[in-house]
Amino acid sequence: MKVKVNSDWMELTDQHLLVAILEKLSLTGKTGIAVAVNAIVVPRKEWPLFKLHEHDEVIIIEAAQGG
Repeated sequence: MKVKVNSDWMELTDQHLLVAILEKLSLTGKTGIAVAVNAIVVPRKEWPLFKLHEHDEVIIIEAAQGG
């Protein structure tokens, strides 16, 4: 199954869960991460069970600190 993550297409084989993408990108334990699927924000508590579908568009935003 293919999903778009930010501007790149990613192939998911076994798991069709949002958390699989975040694990693949080493983002599961990080704070300051926001995720939207098809322009709808997915709360962090829903990440482990949120199912993705073919051609979904996932946007991952990481907060940055500046001054």
